[in-house]
Amino acid sequence: MDVEFGLGTFGDMSTALDGTPLSGAQTIRNVVAQAELADRLGVDYFAVGEHHRPEFAISAPEMVLAAIAGRTENIKLGTAVTVLSSDDPVRVYERFATLDAVSNGRAEPVLGRGSFTESFPLFGYDLRDYEALFEQKLDLFAELVKEQPVTWSGTMRPALENADVFPKTEHGLRPWVGVGGSPESIIRVARYGFGLTLAIIGGAAFRFKPLVDLYHRAVDQFGTEVRPISAHSPGHVADTDDEAWEQAYPGFEAMNRTIGRERGWAAYSRARFQNDVGPMGATYAGSPDRVAAKMAETIRTLGLGRFELKYATGTIPHEHLMRSIELYATEVVPRVRRLLADD
Repeated sequence: MDVEFGLGTFGDMSTALDGTPLSGAQTIRNVVAQAELADRLGVDYFAVGEHHRPEFAISAPEMVLAAIAGRTENIKLGTAVTVLSSDDPVRVYERFATLDAVSNGRAEPVLGRGSFTESFPLFGYDLRDYEALFEQKLDLFAELVKEQPVTWSGTMRPALENADVFPKTEHGLRPWVGVGGSPESIIRVARYGFGLTLAIIGGAAFRFKPLVDLYHRAVDQFGTEVRPISAHSPGHVADTDDEAWEQAYPGFEAMNRTIGRERGWAAYSRARFQNDVGPMGATYAGSPDRVAAKMAETIRTLGLGRFELKYATGTIPHEHLMRSIELYATEVVPRVRRLLADD
């Protein structure tokens, strides 16, 4: 199987090894260093998220990716995700076209609704327009990436009449859409001929197989391009299972308890964490052997063309993240390739 291996982060606010909180500025600088290491070790893809809340340092992902572009050579650069609903598609296109230029064609916009809603009031959007905002803005973005003058009208932004947008790219942008599990979203991605990224953050990966099948049926019916499917899931790699779990758990607990209070989740626990790292969970944490075996099974089951490990969750220190990246690139990825080659 021809598979790409990626890494992703939301720029979670981290701590030093002694537990001292780091600043947002230092966290962002650390993300750039992490991407630089990933590129040096041959990782195929690196993504950063967009959030507008205190747990995350990155609110302008394309700015961070531009900094990464200047310090890397080969790694593809994307988002996880660009919250298109509360942004302007013209500006999103312009930022990614610019990133594509400075990175020599490595930019990959990944568009989505996002899992948080802080950006809506921040930028003056009404949550009652949640569905219409994304539907219409994605429709406009699909026109913009054709890189021809655009005539478009909708109810969520001013119309465009024969509008040309710059800069043009040298080889075109290939957008992806991040999807959490809605069949309607899968069909929309297929209709536009965009790449599909599955956000698998809970439960077993095989639950997403019907959505993968739906995507292929929809692509066939629409006659659009068959694109590789990517999956995005959290995890952490260390030399042993116990070491990985001890390093990861405090960060997972901190993040889940913060979000859980807002969303009414049950209290996070060691038992839940251990369930999530098991065969029926969506967390890929442990030794290189454990993580590789679970990744290979997911890639086989869903027929993936890319697997993206969200390697940073909560307060995990930079030093542990760097080691996780090193093990992912030098130990996990080769093991997964061997396992897939044996199929």
